[in-house]
Amino acid sequence: MLNNPSLTIALALAAGMMAQTAAHHLRIPAIVVLLLTGVLLGPDLADVIRPAVLGDALGMLIGFAVAIILFEGGMGLKIARLKREQRSIRQLITIGGMITVLGSALTAHIILGWDWRMAALFGTLVMVTGPTVINPLLQRLKVKRNVAVVLEAEGVLIDAIGAIVAIVALEAALSPAGESVFGALLHIIERLGGGAAMGLGFGFLLVRLLNARDLIPEGIENVFTLCMVLAVFQASNVLLPESGIAAVTAAGIVVGNSRTRIKEDLEEFKEELTVMMIGMLFVLLSADVRLAEVRALGLPGAFTVISLMFLVRPANVFISTIKSKLTVKERVFISWIGPRGIVAAALASLFAAEFARKGLPGGNELRALVFLVIAATVVSAGLTGGFMARWLKLKRPTNFGWVILGANELARALAKLFKENGQEVVSIDSNPEACTAAENDCTRVLFANAMQPSALLRAEIDTRRGALAVTPNEEVNLLFIQKASRLARSLQLFTVLKRFSQSISPKMVEETGAQVLFGKPVDVEFWSVRIRRKEISVQYWEPPEKQAEKNHKVEITSLIGENAGVALAVLRDGILSPMGSRTRYRRGDQMALLVFAAERQKIEERLRDSGWHLVRAIESDEFSTSQCLLEPTA
Repeated sequence: MLNNPSLTIALALAAGMMAQTAAHHLRIPAIVVLLLTGVLLGPDLADVIRPAVLGDALGMLIGFAVAIILFEGGMGLKIARLKREQRSIRQLITIGGMITVLGSALTAHIILGWDWRMAALFGTLVMVTGPTVINPLLQRLKVKRNVAVVLEAEGVLIDAIGAIVAIVALEAALSPAGESVFGALLHIIERLGGGAAMGLGFGFLLVRLLNARDLIPEGIENVFTLCMVLAVFQASNVLLPESGIAAVTAAGIVVGNSRTRIKEDLEEFKEELTVMMIGMLFVLLSADVRLAEVRALGLPGAFTVISLMFLVRPANVFISTIKSKLTVKERVFISWIGPRGIVAAALASLFAAEFARKGLPGGNELRALVFLVIAATVVSAGLTGGFMARWLKLKRPTNFGWVILGANELARALAKLFKENGQEVVSIDSNPEACTAAENDCTRVLFANAMQPSALLRAEIDTRRGALAVTPNEEVNLLFIQKASRLARSLQLFTVLKRFSQSISPKMVEETGAQVLFGKPVDVEFWSVRIRRKEISVQYWEPPEKQAEKNHKVEITSLIGENAGVALAVLRDGILSPMGSRTRYRRGDQMALLVFAAERQKIEERLRDSGWHLVRAIESDEFSTSQCLLEPTA
């Protein structure tokens, strides 16, 4: 019964999802549990999952799964972020890749005594790092963004390059006549360039199709995209052998950096599908490795892996990041985090199968060593990465910055004030026009559905001071605040109310633990129009000293009137905080007001008569929502 291929796939899928669920609750890298699950359920122990019964179908499954995983990885690479670290990334995937191949080959030749052919093949197999391991790991470690960008980009791009390099190396090694180095390089460039060109063309075509109104029936866009990705993967492989990996990676980058009507749904669908594929593949591939083959490597195998981790990887990073913007501590951390993932495992299994098909020895030993590398690097990164990030002081600060729902003018004005104060702000909006305007203002914005947990996690909600809902829709604002409070318990929460009504009342807001933003009802669209027309100024006022000594509740909202001004924020001890319904002021505080130009004189008179003191003002012709000239936050 267990020799049934369909049952094997079904059991691998179920075991993969159960393993990832267990890993989530145990707070350890999922790949560690997946590898253990595959070994436990494989032929050496429980003998429940038998990959051998799949025959050639295993190779097809691996191909389809890798295509989906790398397309999803490409979608996650944002060009704007890559540009900031382009030197480090470019050198890591070129110079660094060559150093890894040469260093690993030399290590295997010296320590294990392998011939140069086997040693070189091993070097090409471990050239890749795994985005399937690195991305979840970085979400858990919460390191500085520039370090995370370098590691994520290296993982995705080196997979595409490394896979083609490994395949060309295998073809050259198994070719009876052999192949010159120049010929091998030509094949690598041809497949990388051809695959990337096909992927770029397909990506732009797919974006056009997805944006065309009424062309693709509503509800099947995600499945349509999936089928097209698999088709271009296989078509590229037929035209240029093994170029499909480069094609789907390039297509993913194009789609991920373009505006489409279904982008947020597509990203969520791909993430879920990737999780399923990763689980199935790791269980199948680890079950296919014999424990006796790993044990047979002995101490030389262990020393080879240790040399790869602590000699070759640091040499790769430090040499290839010379003259980059990365600090020494950042380079040390990147050296420490180099886990191998699904592409290395898949290629190792392919190599073993090719060796067996040609009746050559060494394929199983090669696969066993690669799986030992995967296990060691994943366990090391997963268990020690957090300690290294803290020791090197590369963890993102907690309780830092704000997530703002909305990319309208009022939200962007508030975001700019926080950014000027040195605080990080991430806006989330599902309106493509608003997102484009925010990007033009150099505001960090996510084009996403903020009700999806994945969007809030991308905004790093769990490390923020708080969240603000600044859209014209009161119901959406309240739902967002409730969602954010469930994901991160200690957040400061604020939401805009357009009017005090029974449908969404201040009491309902208070029950969620939030405050009414600005301390009064505010019409977001009304004030966004005023900002767009440059009919406002921003003023900072100090409260009367006698009242400030008594820690008074803010009464400035009543002084400025209903539609003449908005109390945006309070500056206390150099730190800006949103103005809320529970805000109280103290000596030395400054209130940031958004003032309607036509009512400015009346407001200033009322405030001065009440003892308030104007500290500074930004005139309407000087104020804009643009952050482009501000220094980036860490």
